[in-house]
Amino acid sequence: MMYSVSSELYLEVAARLAEAIGGGSYFSGSLTFPFGDMECRLTASVIVYRRRERLPEGDRDAIADLVPVWGACGRWFESSHPD
Repeated sequence: MMYSVSSELYLEVAARLAEAIGGGSYFSGSLTFPFGDMECRLTASVIVYRRRERLPEGDRDAIADLVPVWGACGRWFESSHPD
């Protein structure tokens, strides 16, 4: 089954994920929340890359990119490593 994801839902997910990440450099978990008449769930493991933003009110480390971590790749590397 396919669902159309609206820009409003993307923005909601982005805000909730940013809040869950906080100041961290890695996130692994699930976010579950109601959106309209749907119950939404995002499960992800991501590495967080940040960039320094210099603003008049002070510096902050903003999220620059999120890189997904694929579990199957991690298991493949573990099982194929000779050590």
